[in-house]
Amino acid sequence: MAKFGHRTIERSSILMLVLTLVVVSIGGLVEIVPLYYLDSTIEKVRGMRPYSPLELAGRNIYVREGCYNCHSQMVRSLRDEVDRYGHYSLAAESMYDRPFQWGSKRTGPDLARVGGRYSDDWHREHLIRPKSVVPESIMPGYAFLMERPADLDNIEADLRANAALGVPYTEEMIANARTDAEAQADPESDGADAVMERYPKAQVRDFDGNPDMVSEMDALIAYLQMLGTLVDFDAYRAEGEALR
Repeated sequence: MAKFGHRTIERSSILMLVLTLVVVSIGGLVEIVPLYYLDSTIEKVRGMRPYSPLELAGRNIYVREGCYNCHSQMVRSLRDEVDRYGHYSLAAESMYDRPFQWGSKRTGPDLARVGGRYSDDWHREHLIRPKSVVPESIMPGYAFLMERPADLDNIEADLRANAALGVPYTEEMIANARTDAEAQADPESDGADAVMERYPKAQVRDFDGNPDMVSEMDALIAYLQMLGTLVDFDAYRAEGEALR
């Protein structure tokens, strides 16, 4: 009786193919089946919330202008990146992005932690005349953002579309979308407190320096100033230590 072993398998291409398919199938089942029993594969962290209407309008401008072609929004867990940008990116920080803005190229710096690093004036000047604040910059200017009003006519529909995709916007948030967007750019507005109540850590102020209009510059700066500011990393680190 012939002995079955590696020699038998290696001499039969059909047998090798069948056994390879069996092994790959078993490995695939081990990897895939457990996912059907999980509510989510994203670790929940404190502080994450949906974008405020003004931030969402700013994100739409960011996508429209193709900023992701030159800027990433993902700090990798490499020492040099953590030293430069801060804590590595968490999956939860992109959980409400449709689509995500991780990017794959860094002609300019990563923006995942840019919120709060520069003043509104710096961002405004940088977007209008990039070389005036970063002489070696090759970024084009976006001065026209100061002249264009932010598209708030469709912001309610935008929130509703995101809600349909699983972003936890409530009916109250959707109904007040335009009011909240206008109030976030006007600290004297009666609705400013409501914005901060619905969207914790939302920054309420006149981002572009022009109180007469909620411009696309307002929206984009509001979005940039929010990036990387929502997660409480001190609490995240403490909870992580407790699990070890």
